[in-house]
Amino acid sequence: MKIHGAVLERSGAQPPYAASRPLVVTEMELDPPGPTEVLVRIEAAGICHSDLSVVDGNRERPLPMLLGHEAAGIVVDAGEDVTDLCVGQRVVAAFLPRCGACAACKTDGRLPCTVGSRANGEGALIAGGRRLHRDGESVAHHLGVSGFATYAVMDRCSVVPVGNDVPPDVAAVLGCAVLTGGGAVLNAGRPHAGQTVAVVGLGGVGMAALLVAASLDGVTVIGVDANPDKVAAAPAFGAHRALTPSQALAEHLVADVVVECAGVVPAFETAVKLTAPGGRTVTVGLPAPTAQARMSPLDLVSGAREIVGSYLGSAVPSRDIPYYETLWRTGKLPLEKLISTHIPLSEVNAGFDALARGEAIRQIIQFPGACA
Repeated sequence: MKIHGAVLERSGAQPPYAASRPLVVTEMELDPPGPTEVLVRIEAAGICHSDLSVVDGNRERPLPMLLGHEAAGIVVDAGEDVTDLCVGQRVVAAFLPRCGACAACKTDGRLPCTVGSRANGEGALIAGGRRLHRDGESVAHHLGVSGFATYAVMDRCSVVPVGNDVPPDVAAVLGCAVLTGGGAVLNAGRPHAGQTVAVVGLGGVGMAALLVAASLDGVTVIGVDANPDKVAAAPAFGAHRALTPSQALAEHLVADVVVECAGVVPAFETAVKLTAPGGRTVTVGLPAPTAQARMSPLDLVSGAREIVGSYLGSAVPSRDIPYYETLWRTGKLPLEKLISTHIPLSEVNAGFDALARGEAIRQIIQFPGACA
């Protein structure tokens, strides 16, 4: 079938992207779903820093690539081996497919699936191969999703069903911002009543971490960001206090769990410094591959501090998304607050400009036919 989507033709283009236009909205052919796959009509897709890292060249991916890994939509067809989803079901895309059989899949979310990671690196689906074609040549899938398009074929293990009462934009952010930020708090940080959680870096993932931390009883939540506008916004996301890094360090502020969500060295170094003795630093941001940080090993040893890396919030999507969905439905997780604006697919390049400038938490690409 013919679809339209935003294809990244080259990475490392210079901003403003609205002028250099590294993404081109174009027509492609999409193959029917294979036996373990589903065809999804995309309703909403979020623009995330992980997408930006491919656009700006910090993450090498096979090109051309149909971008977008945070998305939600409606199942319109399914392969013969997919027996637990029906046509009309709303699903959330999970950008790290899990085979369920490799050693990494048996770590309860701590390690990414070996098979899924290999497929993602190849720009393929987990069952093997690509389903996207243009002018006789294949187009790479982005993390098994490719959600910046009118339709997508994804493996069953790349989607999680949600209730059709969950609006498409809320469903979309469940698949990355909430899984990653919330998971960094719950799965890796594991705070309990009486403790303090600090979140360093208040983009989409960081604000989601604030919301999830604020849903916990008896936990004090602190937001830290170098952008004064984000500091000002943090209380609306559940932060009891919000400061810049320099303010937090000047106060000698410390927290039991510190979650670093920015993916830049200064934020990581700040997070380590803000971690209390006996506390845990969770780093979930994705820095450039060449990034190097400085810290004191003596402080780690003498203070019995831990540093934990958490990819995708150490999440198991099939387990965690229903939990966040329930929190949203009961009013304890107001995910609508994450959404800055809705844009059409034609404005995707300008959307990346706004993200790069720090002007948006989550911009949602809304597709025709999407409904709340």
